[in-house]
Amino acid sequence: MQPNESSNDLIVKFGHDELIIHRRYEVLSIVNDLLLALWFIIGSICFFYSGTIQDIGTWLFLIGSCQLLIRPVIRLARSIHLQHLPDSSQNY
Repeated sequence: MQPNESSNDLIVKFGHDELIIHRRYEVLSIVNDLLLALWFIIGSICFFYSGTIQDIGTWLFLIGSCQLLIRPVIRLARSIHLQHLPDSSQNY
């Protein structure tokens, strides 16, 4: 990172591969969060009803809870993936 001389902003230089990897994992994380919210919303609605519908809600809550584990796994996978890239600072 290097400071921008005309302002207090920092300029971060990413290699092309790093930027692509970051974007891919960011999209995975967003899709995961959207699905997670969907499971909990549908599961909550199912709890207004009794019987089989309520059982479906319970399963959706379980799926959503398991999916909460996916969020840190995505971040960890991205971190490991980026560590295996060659150092992009050598190009500058």
